[in-house]
Amino acid sequence: MEIEIVRPEEIEKRSFAIISEELKAQGITLPEDQEAVTKRCIHTSADFDYARNLTFSEGAVEKAKEAIRHGASIVTDTQMARSGINKKVLEQYGGQVYCFMSDTDVAEAAKRAGTTRAVASMEKACALEEDLIFAIGNAPTALIRLYELIREGRIAPKLVIGAPVGFVNVVQSKEQILTLKDTPYIVARGRKGGSNIAACICNALLYQC
Repeated sequence: MEIEIVRPEEIEKRSFAIISEELKAQGITLPEDQEAVTKRCIHTSADFDYARNLTFSEGAVEKAKEAIRHGASIVTDTQMARSGINKKVLEQYGGQVYCFMSDTDVAEAAKRAGTTRAVASMEKACALEEDLIFAIGNAPTALIRLYELIREGRIAPKLVIGAPVGFVNVVQSKEQILTLKDTPYIVARGRKGGSNIAACICNALLYQC
């Protein structure tokens, strides 16, 4: 097998070309509005299952882009995802990225309530008086609590990215989000996901704004 010679600045472009070729070979045609998000998830993970398991509510991508252009911020459940989101692009529109998982008050609230910091961090997010996109890539407890907060009318996200990874309550937490009628979502159904996937979905949206 020969090494392909690709200039450094052309590597990402070539990677996306390969993804397009392989999707075509598999007979997969992505909806135009979802294509950039799905391909970036595949690019991040080298996993073509995302062409099948990413689920979008109607108009989710356009609604999310509109929210970003009007200054929406992003709340995520890990510092890793926060690090991976392109904050420079988001700041151009007036938004910022929040992760409350390391906050002392969140740790104390979780201890008092006997719950996880992920749950407490979602509750803290309710106090933010701005439009929010939630990018959950690790903790199903965060996604479950977010679902409850939405149902209780305490928060109305502009988008929920549901991509926790793992085995315990991961599938169930994602399926709950899919039942929401008035909340835009992008959900990686099944067990796959991760902080890198949550971040790359955010970036795919940011790069289209």
